[in-house]
Amino acid sequence: MRTVNAMPLELITVPCLEDNYAFLLHNPDSEETLLVDAPEAAPIQAALDERGWTLTDILLTHHHWDHVDGLEPLRGTARVIGAKADARRLPALDLQVSEGDDLTLCGARAEVFDVSGHTVGHIAVYMADAGAVFTADSLMALGCGRLFEGTPEMMWASLQKLRALPPETRVCSGHEYTATNAAFAATLEPDNPDLISRSADITTARAEGRPTVPSTLAEELRTNPFLRADDPDLQAALNMTGRPAAEVFAHIRKKRDNF
Repeated sequence: MRTVNAMPLELITVPCLEDNYAFLLHNPDSEETLLVDAPEAAPIQAALDERGWTLTDILLTHHHWDHVDGLEPLRGTARVIGAKADARRLPALDLQVSEGDDLTLCGARAEVFDVSGHTVGHIAVYMADAGAVFTADSLMALGCGRLFEGTPEMMWASLQKLRALPPETRVCSGHEYTATNAAFAATLEPDNPDLISRSADITTARAEGRPTVPSTLAEELRTNPFLRADDPDLQAALNMTGRPAAEVFAHIRKKRDNF
């Protein structure tokens, strides 16, 4: 099991557009700053200016417009990184990466995962020293991305990679869909005490204008139905006991699509 190490890295969640999030990670010792996804330039630049930070790296998780359209005004001299498998659909990249590649971002090691499903070629990046995984539209708070390109089997395999990370890992996902995801999850497990408690916290956070992401992987493992398609209790609640996990996942995803 990987452990989360202590390192002076500062993580900032930046609301963009209607319900997107970008993330800034900063190393105060080296003055390096990473941006993960660029939905909209103005709020990201404002967050940088407020702190006196300059971007050194920009990571693009996938090609959808609401994750890349703010890139060009922010690019400057920063190194732009994205998936080799999806380079043809991404803005111009300075570095193309694939699963298993090791990067150094903000002076820390970063591991690349192929988390195809929402799109084919979607990547996530785990940084143990930051205690964070940047998942965008793969694993989301109480959910996962709609399967626009991949198959249920593909997305289930991607989620299994992410759920193997340390439970204290912060899950930095790309949208504020958590309240709706919680309402859906409650239709599957209305008596799940962890979900009931988390739903109350989400309601409070949103009423106060606070983001619900990042979440922790531990929270997701207890409450996110998409991570638990092989859980006997959830399978029983769905009358799918003993069914293949990918089949259960597909059933949950279809129900969410129609929720």
